[in-house]
Amino acid sequence: QVQLVESGGGSVQAGGSLRLSCAASGGDSYTNCYMGWFRQAPGKEYEGVAAIDTDGRTRYADSVKGRFTISEDNAKNTLYLEMNSLKPEDTGMYSCAASYRSNSGYCSTVRPFSQYDYNHWGRGTQVTVSS
Repeated sequence: QVQLVESGGGSVQAGGSLRLSCAASGGDSYTNCYMGWFRQAPGKEYEGVAAIDTDGRTRYADSVKGRFTISEDNAKNTLYLEMNSLKPEDTGMYSCAASYRSNSGYCSTVRPFSQYDYNHWGRGTQVTVSS
């Protein structure tokens, strides 16, 4: 079983920066296809923010392009989300997630920003951006 633990959230003013971390432990016998960051504002659906595949290719939601950067340190089993130029609308609970499939051939079927295509989730870390 994969365990994911996020950290780094907090309260900042608009224009500020935060760096989120997601420490992964455990394992899954299947193939890891994607790691992703999602956020959920009160009363809203989960929103995919950024994702990275096993080849290091990254994808971003239009709302965060140019401001957020997803990266990973495989030696430390840690996923990061660098967030700059934060806006009040970035406020929410940020969760990291891992998508696994029975073999790598199915990785192309994963929708990077669909919460339903991720098997393992952390509990999240709160980000609050004030104006």
